Amino acid sequence: MIGSMSKLFCGTNVLDISSPVVMGILNLTPDSFYDGGKYITVEIQLKQVEKMLIEGASIIDLGAVSTRPGAIGVDESTEIERLLPSIKSIAKHFPGCIISVDTYRQNVARVAVEHGASMINDIYGGRFDKGMLETVASLHVPYIMMHMKGTPANMQDNPVYSDVVAEVVFFFEKQLQQCHNKGVRQVIIDPGFGFGKTLEQNFELLTHLEEFRSLGIPILAGVSRKSMINKTLKIHASEALNGTSVLNTIALLKGADILRVHDVKEAIEAIRLVKMLG
Repeated sequence: MIGSMSKLFCGTNVLDISSPVVMGILNLTPDSFYDGGKYITVEIQLKQVEKMLIEGASIIDLGAVSTRPGAIGVDESTEIERLLPSIKSIAKHFPGCIISVDTYRQNVARVAVEHGASMINDIYGGRFDKGMLETVASLHVPYIMMHMKGTPANMQDNPVYSDVVAEVVFFFEKQLQQCHNKGVRQVIIDPGFGFGKTLEQNFELLTHLEEFRSLGIPILAGVSRKSMINKTLKIHASEALNGTSVLNTIALLKGADILRVHDVKEAIEAIRLVKMLG
């Protein structure tokens, strides 16, 4: 039954989220907004995975399709071709690693789990591929359900809400019912910072992040080096580590269970410091 959980069952691994954990981002794309093209070869990917695991990451999130604002999608076969060598290599070299795959296609999700992934991260929250929820249910893996208005190609074209917090909460209420109906038992919600939200709407969501606790579902916060930092401070993503740490700290104080980040060490430090507050 969907509800409050302190453990996620990820294949043969059990992840304790009774206190916050870190998901490290590994983009396999040539065009991601911050690190596109940086991790193209499997050898470089394995070095980065090792670094993130040593620094304290509990999950490694692989993305083979850029979802930055204005991004153009790639076809399913290209996505699988990018993912499989990485999944297989990571599973072989780091057998205890929990691999999440950032995909909105059911076939990609199935192939990824068959080859070593044990978590699915869907930016469309089950709305792109109508078979996604049934597939995730059959795979028995945790499912990260994100909110996005529109698509990556058009999501920042004047997104309008009457009440962004209430509308995103309502979206999750509706989709969680769908998850329940389809048999998905482990769900994490992601408000989708930067996905179809203005600068002000992003901060409104962060300000009221604790309101999502009423859903009884673990919360993932993904603010790492995003435009809500860069536009506010008038800096480039490469300069946004300090701003990321500040917003990660706020997210933790407001109840985030998982921090999805490019920089694991600093996120772990934020978690340790916030824990000292009691």
